[in-house]
Amino acid sequence: MNILTVTLNPAIDETVVLDRLEVGAVHRARQVRQNAGGKGVNVASCLADWGTPVEAHGLLGADNAASFDALFAAKAIGDRMIRIPGSTRVNLKIVDDAGTTDINMAGIAIDGKVAHEMTEALRRRLQAGDLLILSGSLPPGARPDLYADITAMAKRAGARVLLDTSGTPWRLALTADILPDAVKPNRHELSEWLGRPIETREDLLKAVDRLRADGVELVVISAGEDGALFASNEGALTGRLQIGDLASTVGAGDAMVAGIAAALAEGAGLERIARLSTAFAVAKLGMAGPNLPELGTVQALAREVVVEWLPGPAQALNDRPGERGEKK
Repeated sequence: MNILTVTLNPAIDETVVLDRLEVGAVHRARQVRQNAGGKGVNVASCLADWGTPVEAHGLLGADNAASFDALFAAKAIGDRMIRIPGSTRVNLKIVDDAGTTDINMAGIAIDGKVAHEMTEALRRRLQAGDLLILSGSLPPGARPDLYADITAMAKRAGARVLLDTSGTPWRLALTADILPDAVKPNRHELSEWLGRPIETREDLLKAVDRLRADGVELVVISAGEDGALFASNEGALTGRLQIGDLASTVGAGDAMVAGIAAALAEGAGLERIARLSTAFAVAKLGMAGPNLPELGTVQALAREVVVEWLPGPAQALNDRPGERGEKK
């Protein structure tokens, strides 16, 4: 199985570390760094650190592609990005003791010709059994149903699709005739899709049930420090892990997507998906940029993830324990 990521609106993430962000004040940065990024690029970077072969597809501005060239070469990521005229956007991440403030730019505008060229290049590359990861926002000028179209194309080719986006592209992908196999929204994105707030675990499980009934096989709902909820035909569970030292929260959700993909590549069941993806996300928090620590650290974290199987038919049939870490 090949894993392919798609990043249509990549970014160079410029992270500025401050003592404290104050509106209207003059600040002196403690640290500034830049990383080639964009959600699909971050996913590919983490998968490469895990040792999983991966290809990066999508669009890059030709004028400032050097940091992406260096990342792909250093991590042996298959570079299938199409260079287009212009500069890839630079997104600003301001980090202080209170958290991370994101200022995201719009990206390079594209037309239907560029979108068709990228889609056709992807179609020629896809094979039955591949896993295609569609991540992030669409660039200006792209049709909002582009992810829905790519999903249908990939599914017709026999590939599986993991979708991680938001807004109108997310809603259109979930109302299309052919749905992705897996999705990873957060609570806010799920609420936007439902058109109402999600206030309780019951609300969350109802939303998951609706996605599963519509045909999405694997649903992962991320909830930050509260962990994440995972649901498939095996049932539903939560996975959480105590968060240690934070180097950067930028790309933690993308690391979780990479962990889901790595587990799917193993043919793993739901509990392993929860353990590995949670470990990826927490491990990334201790690293600057879209990187994972050494494999042993991630494996140790996966063993420490606390898993709680939620009541339901699948749990009753399989007689699973309620809450535990992995047996050593």
